[in-house]
Amino acid sequence: MQAVEMFCYQCEQTARNTGCTELGICGKDPETAALQDLLVHATKGVSKYAHRARQLGKSDSDVDRFVIRALFATVTNVDFDPARLEMHLQEAARYRDQARQLYEEACRERGESPERLNGPTTWQPAAGIEALVAQGRLVSLTTRRNGLSEDLVGLQELVLYGLKGVAAYAEHAAVLGRERDDVYACFHEGLDFLTQPEPKVDELLGWALRVGELNLQVMELLYEANTGTYGKQQPTPVRITPVRGKCILVSGHDLADLAELLRQTEGTGIQVYTHGEMLPCHAYPELKKYPHLAGNYGGAWQDQKREFAQFPGAILMTTNCIQKPKEDYRDRIFTSGLVAWPGVQHIGPDRDFRPVIEAALAAPGFAEDGPEKTILVGFGHDAVLGVADKVVQAVQAGQIRHFFLVGGCDGAETGRNYYTDFTESVPDDCVILTLACGKYRFNKLEFGDIGGIPRLLDVGQCNDAYSAIKIASALAGAFDCGVNDLPLSMVLSWYEQKAVAILLTLLHLGIRNIRLGPRLPAFVTPPVLDVLVDKFNIMPIKTPEEDLTTILG
Repeated sequence: MQAVEMFCYQCEQTARNTGCTELGICGKDPETAALQDLLVHATKGVSKYAHRARQLGKSDSDVDRFVIRALFATVTNVDFDPARLEMHLQEAARYRDQARQLYEEACRERGESPERLNGPTTWQPAAGIEALVAQGRLVSLTTRRNGLSEDLVGLQELVLYGLKGVAAYAEHAAVLGRERDDVYACFHEGLDFLTQPEPKVDELLGWALRVGELNLQVMELLYEANTGTYGKQQPTPVRITPVRGKCILVSGHDLADLAELLRQTEGTGIQVYTHGEMLPCHAYPELKKYPHLAGNYGGAWQDQKREFAQFPGAILMTTNCIQKPKEDYRDRIFTSGLVAWPGVQHIGPDRDFRPVIEAALAAPGFAEDGPEKTILVGFGHDAVLGVADKVVQAVQAGQIRHFFLVGGCDGAETGRNYYTDFTESVPDDCVILTLACGKYRFNKLEFGDIGGIPRLLDVGQCNDAYSAIKIASALAGAFDCGVNDLPLSMVLSWYEQKAVAILLTLLHLGIRNIRLGPRLPAFVTPPVLDVLVDKFNIMPIKTPEEDLTTILG
């Protein structure tokens, strides 16, 4: 197949901070990029009809779920498999027709004529991957940039990337049976809005904040799904050294996959380890009750090639964060949910993990126990607010001077050592809250405690930004002030679209003075950045010394 042009700048590591044009930093090739662009385009067509049908009182849960799955599949490090993307595109055409029929039926019942729609609603899937790739090139970001200013395109992408991030959380919640009709309605309306030919800056900025509000609702939904299914997080020591025996490593974000794997491996002698964003799973009572949930192995997603090659067992990637597998472990890595890589065996929706278990039993496993070492996790807002009186007293007594929320996505590019250096430089009378995989930069360091309160509080996964918000709100209530008036500073790292959604949530809540790094998004143009600085005083990180001096005065 001939080379395919691409342009992608949806992640922080985009080439030269301008855009990947030949091969994605994430490993996405031009073929996959074009298919993902086409899937987003096709999904907008589904939502245009679904939005109008909903306005007339008609909805379809299958259409709703497809839209969030399709958006999630295009998030960075999720679906790299052209064959699966082709399948999603065929589904998009079917669900688009289903949504159109729903809309036309609603119009007939009201005696109205349906609106004639064009753009993505008229797309029909070509036959075969090569022809689909050609269609994808016609609706790529490169094509759309030809008709609009960089400012408008960047704002459109800000809204789209936010919706992609929210879709990931919405899918996790839906897997556990938690859904909201108004959430789906907002997805459809937002995607319909993104098809407008002449958007205005103010409207796009308004939608960006609305996506932040939507994400807050969805993170709450996911919190209810996780805690309602597996119990509320509890402070828990987690072993970070191996245990002798056969083993499986679980990475990604999906608690349901881990729970089912633990059930299927019970009594087999196989030890199950978490990796990356799965670390917080050890804090949930219904997961940590399994004695063979042995511990956490390795660090953040970007180290997986080295860590997976050294892991002596099977590996399961759930939902996202996959990189191109090395030959060392290609025959013992598996995918599930929406994550996929060409040639890697995929576990279906029935969650039959027998192939993973068989691969683990065939692998050597750990030959001996490592020296026991643990770290502490499980400081969701339920746990922290349970000792809120002690925290408030410590602040009033001058024992705690300041709180820092240092977290977000990790990545491979240089400059992220800033977060290690920053936390190491935080004075001993300050508390650090952390979440998401960015914490692997410093979560194995010793920070001690203040009057029995650990100085490092691991709040959880990236979606547990909801817990961090609840903690901040509770502290603001206790001190009778606004969140922006608290002795609290947010120093965040971003990598992909879930981080964009969380940032939009913080802006929706009116939180100011956020420091963001290692670099600001390439799709945020200087004029748009000026607006964000003016309204929210969002700023790039500098050096740990400069930022700490500014924050602490």
